[in-house]
Amino acid sequence: MSKRARVRAPELIGKGGWINTGDKEPSLAELRGRIVIVDFWTFCCVNCLHVLDELRELEDKHRDTVVVIGVHSPKFVHEAEHQAVVDAVERYGVEHPVLDDPELATWKQYAVRAWPTLVVIDPEGYVVAQHAGEGHAHAIERLVAELEAEHEAKGTLRRGDGPYVAPEPQPTVLRFPGKALLLPSGNFLVSDTTRHQLVELAEDGESVVRRIGSGTRGFADGSTDAAAFNEPQGLALLEDGSVVVADTVNHALRRLDLTTGEVTTLAGTGRQWWQGSPTSGPAREVDLSSPWDVAHWQGKVWIAMAGVHQLWAYDPAEGTVAVAAGTTNEGLVDGPGPEAWFAQPSGLAATPERLWLADSETSALRWVDPDGSVHTAVGTGLFDFGHRDGAAGQALLQHPLGVTALPDGSVAVSDTYNHALRRYDPATGEVTTLATDLREPSDAVLVGDDIVVVESARHRLTRLRLPEEAVKVPEVAHRTQREATEVAPGRLRLDVVFQAPAGQKLDTRYGPSTRLLVSSTPPELLIDGEGAGTELSRALELDPSVPEGVLHVSAMAASCDDDPDNEYPACHVHQQDWGVPVRLTESGTDRLPLVLAGMDT
Repeated sequence: MSKRARVRAPELIGKGGWINTGDKEPSLAELRGRIVIVDFWTFCCVNCLHVLDELRELEDKHRDTVVVIGVHSPKFVHEAEHQAVVDAVERYGVEHPVLDDPELATWKQYAVRAWPTLVVIDPEGYVVAQHAGEGHAHAIERLVAELEAEHEAKGTLRRGDGPYVAPEPQPTVLRFPGKALLLPSGNFLVSDTTRHQLVELAEDGESVVRRIGSGTRGFADGSTDAAAFNEPQGLALLEDGSVVVADTVNHALRRLDLTTGEVTTLAGTGRQWWQGSPTSGPAREVDLSSPWDVAHWQGKVWIAMAGVHQLWAYDPAEGTVAVAAGTTNEGLVDGPGPEAWFAQPSGLAATPERLWLADSETSALRWVDPDGSVHTAVGTGLFDFGHRDGAAGQALLQHPLGVTALPDGSVAVSDTYNHALRRYDPATGEVTTLATDLREPSDAVLVGDDIVVVESARHRLTRLRLPEEAVKVPEVAHRTQREATEVAPGRLRLDVVFQAPAGQKLDTRYGPSTRLLVSSTPPELLIDGEGAGTELSRALELDPSVPEGVLHVSAMAASCDDDPDNEYPACHVHQQDWGVPVRLTESGTDRLPLVLAGMDT
């Protein structure tokens, strides 16, 4: 076994304290003898949610040797609220200890630059690997097996139970509901996301008519009681009277027959889409990625594909699915559908003239025209957010998850992290606030003159009368706060560090197996080095007249089993996007290392 680079692991500290530990405060010293995987995450980030799911099998398989510790490192102001983190831990079924680090203290100690990042600490308390982004579970599984064997032999491996203490279950009718649909009967269908069910409620929005799904996380078609979902979200009526369901963590679209309660699968394989996978074809044969909402528009079911920052469309007549807009790059770029950039589209609402969408990570309200072109009504990009009314060009939202078309041509926005319902009027270009004191509203549906809001973090539907006058609220503006990296003006060496997992190598039999895409905000920051390429290192030229900005870096590497006798080696894709704030200073560094997998030596 080759000698492994090791760095002493800093202690885990965070002002918010610990969750899922029964009020105890574990330390790395107490965990000595165990393999510790530190997961730096934030609950707005769909890639972080993917990693939570990737880790579930590894946690279960190595429960007596591995301790996973989540370190919650917020991007948005709302995510720094302790109760919001407690809610998110329950909402997403996190079954390991979580440290709430609202001031990013541990993030800085570990020199983390991106959500999500995984750090592996060996039983002697040393960092032995770091992985940014998704797709690393297989590599960490191999490393864990190595560490188990190595430290078993040395006598430094300690088996046993970890510090996780499960929270008490709560007896509410709904638990973190995601989306709602008004049925032709006048009842409501609600995605009871955390309980992995759909719930039909009576017209009062409270009385349970029936539950659909076993309530256990899974992927199974069948009758009302036998069918299984995995954190379902969006709902839409089809022309035949059935309902299509965005089954988010199953990466699938499901169909509910309202008459019989039978559930079938319309699209998706249950596997997550990765770069290089097909982007169109028979719906049951194409992988999807975290479909978050659905809307019937122009004869097709449009899908907010949050996991890859795109819009897709399912054709019920043909039984096919295909990309409709978006490049998979994360950001806010308008234009023709194939050139547009999105950032976790999470809410859809259709009118004859427009498909409205809540683009959550850019805190934006956007729309698609019938010709497929993409436009932005409210929002400026990944880093600016807040609660500000007025002209749309300067108005601010904070991570909206839902949008609802109103009868007068305006739209209501479920402004999730502002705990508010907002309104955008295309006729005047104005943004106003309709209601406040909601708790993480994630969707809303019209019922006559009322609007029924999904108050996700209050576990209920809340009926409001559509107000004639806007609510006045104090203006607040925020920018994502992360310390800027000081870099020298002029020449900057960008190195994306990637070390293939044990037993694998970069497979170049069919061409390059790596990809690097670089851009900047503002665009003038980069004199040279922008664009796509296949090398993971690149010389950038920074304009000395631009004092600060953000470097946007997207990297991908595919590694395959290193066995010449295996005609069909197993291959895995590793990918991550970074937004690195930089400040130009003469004393700054001339090299920027970003670890995709391994250690920067």
